[in-house]
Amino acid sequence: MRLAAQTLIDGRGAGEVLKLGAPISFWGGVDPASGRITAAPHPDHGAGIAGRVLVLPATIGSSSSSAILLELLRIGQAPAALILAEADAILTLGVVVAQEMGYTTIPVLCAPLAPFATGQHARIAPGGAIEIFPPT
Repeated sequence: MRLAAQTLIDGRGAGEVLKLGAPISFWGGVDPASGRITAAPHPDHGAGIAGRVLVLPATIGSSSSSAILLELLRIGQAPAALILAEADAILTLGVVVAQEMGYTTIPVLCAPLAPFATGQHARIAPGGAIEIFPPT
């Protein structure tokens, strides 16, 4: 399946999809050293986001989430891409700062979330084109 997305930060990315079952704050919800979801009540508690196409229904508040994403990018534990239901300035800022600091960055897109499911594989091309493949 192919779909077009609104590009917030352009780039390439590919990986296994992790579609979160609930909104999350990276601040206090994601371990900045390992990229694991640490929010105890979160339905995806314990899942790793590193190298995955992370599909987020929404984020929860803290502006410090951008710093957590920046740290994950710095140490190579970030998702391969972010696909958001709606634009999020806080997470996008973390990727922009990473670009300015010369770190490897990831694409950030807005797209309908219905076509995505955990376990699929997704590939993002420049310009916001997304290809979704069934789980292998």
